[in-house]
Amino acid sequence: MQEYKRAFIDFMVEAGVLKFGDFTLKSGRRSPFFMNAGAYVTGDQLHRLGIAYAEAIHDAFGLDFDVVFGPAYKGIPLAVVTAIGLSELYGKQVRYCSDRKEAKDHGADAGQLLGTSLADGDRVVIVEDVTTSGKSIDETYPKLKAAADVEVVGLMVSLNRQEVGKGGVKSAQDEIAERYGFPVASIVSMSEVVEALDGTVITPELKAAIDAYYGQYGVR
Repeated sequence: MQEYKRAFIDFMVEAGVLKFGDFTLKSGRRSPFFMNAGAYVTGDQLHRLGIAYAEAIHDAFGLDFDVVFGPAYKGIPLAVVTAIGLSELYGKQVRYCSDRKEAKDHGADAGQLLGTSLADGDRVVIVEDVTTSGKSIDETYPKLKAAADVEVVGLMVSLNRQEVGKGGVKSAQDEIAERYGFPVASIVSMSEVVEALDGTVITPELKAAIDAYYGQYGVR
């Protein structure tokens, strides 16, 4: 495993972003682990997060895009810090954009979007913390296409949970890529998390719970 991946895994645990226990996910699944990017709260944490996303996007998708889009609500700070990270690391100037849960009906920035407006031909990278079933992208993608005729270059998430999507066969990330025609990448995968933390944070009992979860929801 590359050192930057191990460092990012340790960072997620130290920041309280990656937790282990008993959690009910947005998909309705009960999981022994949970990732919450909303737990990055300090300036240093957010700076490190933006750098990590910028590096991963550069390596996976390159720098030929115009906008970083983060779905509300957790994706809003992700889009902001990623734009800052891209500027700091690569001198790449991109705009940030997010959606509102409810459209604003007044003011100069009225509408469904927060941040930059979108224009036909804009190339967009979507950033999320994690995708489990692909439900959030099913909500996000139509909003992007309704705003303008944009091209989605790819979706970057922090953690690939490596479990089946709604179809019950392929991973959620593979389903998204197949359904919408853009690549999906992650900074780290759950198998890399288990490899890095097995025997320390991940006890034998927790490892058994994770194995049981993947026995039910894992990609075979």
